[in-house]
Amino acid sequence: MTDCGCDKAKSELEEYLHRELSDADFSDISEHLNTCVDCSSEHLIGLTLSEKVRKACQEKAPDELRAAVLGRLSQLQS
Repeated sequence: MTDCGCDKAKSELEEYLHRELSDADFSDISEHLNTCVDCSSEHLIGLTLSEKVRKACQEKAPDELRAAVLGRLSQLQS
C-alpha cells in the first residue's frame, strides 16, 4: 500500500473514527496514522473527544420523550 497522505487522513478522520470508510480506505488511513506523528496526534484528540461525548451522553431520556420519539419513528416507518 502507499501512504494516503495527511490531507486524506485528516479530511476523513471523522469517518475513520466511526468506521464509516471502505476497508481499503480504513487500512490506508490506519497505515498513515502509524507513521505520521501529526495525524496520529489529531486521531488521539478525536478518540478522546468521542469518548468524552459518549460518556456525557449516557443519560437516559425521560420515558415520555422516549415513547414519543419511538412512536413517531414507528409512524414514519409505516
